[in-house]
Amino acid sequence: MTVFESSSWAWDLAKRELEIPLRRRWAHSKGVAKAAVELAAQLSCDRDLLEASAILHDVGYAPRLAVTGFHPLDGARFLRDEHRADERLVRLVANHTFALLEADERGLRDELESEFPILDDPLLVDALTYCDITTTPDGTRTTAGDRVAEILSRYGPDTLVGRFIQRAAPDIFATVTWIEQALLAHPR
Repeated sequence: MTVFESSSWAWDLAKRELEIPLRRRWAHSKGVAKAAVELAAQLSCDRDLLEASAILHDVGYAPRLAVTGFHPLDGARFLRDEHRADERLVRLVANHTFALLEADERGLRDELESEFPILDDPLLVDALTYCDITTTPDGTRTTAGDRVAEILSRYGPDTLVGRFIQRAAPDIFATVTWIEQALLAHPR
């Protein structure tokens, strides 16, 4: 049995975990979820699943959940173990925004890959990445280039996250381009 009633369940859970301890992360998550709703309508993909994964993608940052310090893994384990969440949702959270590359930097790639294989739905995986990388920490829309630059500025190029984002940037930009081309092919 899995839990995934609707995106409202995900919103309630994310709000409980992020709103008070991590207000800026909560603002970002709300912005990513808003972008997901808009994107799902344009691309005709599973709106509830994309919205739920968007609002929960950073839940692993919640202080009480940060076990490994790697938020995709911590968030996915929380959703799986404490909430028996839908496997598709858990796998999207675990693998959002090229998490395997950051897991590699952290020495956690084998754990992430074995516990949470990438979902076999490239549109949903890429749509979540697009929404995350085109949303600022404050929840407003931005470009992928500006977002990557902001992450580098905040963490520094020689940090673990800085190395990851530089390594992931070509894949991130390719994903954003692919989603934007898909949007042009499916105008509202």
